[in-house]
Amino acid sequence: MAKKRRMKLRLRLLLGLCLVLLLIVGACLLRLYMLGTSLPSQQAAERWQGGSEQHFSQISCFLPGDGPVGKKEIYEFRTAMMEEFHTAALDAEGTEGLWKDAWSGTGKVTVSSARASGEAACIAVGGDFFAFHPLRLLSGSYFGENDLMKDLVLLDEDLAWLLFGGTQLQGMSIEINGQPFLVGGVIEREQDSASTLAYTAGQGLFMSYDAYLSLFGKDMEGENDCVTCYEAVMAEPVRGFAARVAKEHFPLGRGEVLTNTGRFGVDRLLQLLRHIDGRSIQSMGILYPYWENAARVTEDRCARLLLYAGLALLLPLITAVYWLLRLLVDGKRALEEELWPRVRDRAEESVRKRQRRRWEKKQGAHERR
Repeated sequence: MAKKRRMKLRLRLLLGLCLVLLLIVGACLLRLYMLGTSLPSQQAAERWQGGSEQHFSQISCFLPGDGPVGKKEIYEFRTAMMEEFHTAALDAEGTEGLWKDAWSGTGKVTVSSARASGEAACIAVGGDFFAFHPLRLLSGSYFGENDLMKDLVLLDEDLAWLLFGGTQLQGMSIEINGQPFLVGGVIEREQDSASTLAYTAGQGLFMSYDAYLSLFGKDMEGENDCVTCYEAVMAEPVRGFAARVAKEHFPLGRGEVLTNTGRFGVDRLLQLLRHIDGRSIQSMGILYPYWENAARVTEDRCARLLLYAGLALLLPLITAVYWLLRLLVDGKRALEEELWPRVRDRAEESVRKRQRRRWEKKQGAHERR
């Protein structure tokens, strides 16, 4: 009796531990999902697809600081992308809605207002940049590639408070490196922990790529261009189509192409865990923008959560397999020791009854004679 009580106690402890571990697995997977959907910069394909049946994929091209490209190369890539759409028979109704792109480069500028001045980090952007990075507006509105006015800038909250002591600044005048500009709005930096960790440039602003080139006297024919990050969302009729187009047609040099869509999926995270040793080795001279560094931090966190979930699942899985095998063995034993003998006895009894009826039938026939 004492032995049975100890066995029951151990079984209850084991089942309780398995339940706790399963709760940990659930918590890890829930946190993984929340982290995987926390970065709007990685969800552009989902936003662009909307309710369409056509699948889309988001890719990013990162270039080393000594190998940037300019608008000329970007326009050439757009042409090649249209040709790929035609080859894949995606342009039967035109190419509108099949793609969207953006590009950016970084630098430092001196900003001044009537109230104060200071140095700020500058991100020069082109294309539909804010469709990929929908930063929260505290005032004003975004600017885009087709805007006629190229002298609009967006200040972040820190720079707005330095220059004007507030955030409702649309239409206010400032000078950047001595040239006049207008404040188009004020944005709030991303508030997730990964972006907060990754962004270390301090107060900053966003300005159009064309204005940045003219500000520094750089020409428009490609010389001294400064695009180090190109992003695109494009229709993907088959898996890997977008990445292949970028690798074959974008002037990467020593840069790299990354597929943002699905980067927090289980298959991609397992690949990351398998190659974790080489992740920190980077010899191409690429300085990732802060949003990519935030995505990489989030990838690492998701990979660890997946690893923790897998480890926590081991004991419940082993326990389930053990009890399944035990049920199979006990079932086989019960079949051999209890059920099968009953079936055999009933079969033998049925045979004896049939034999007795045949014998009685024969005896009755003899008596009638």
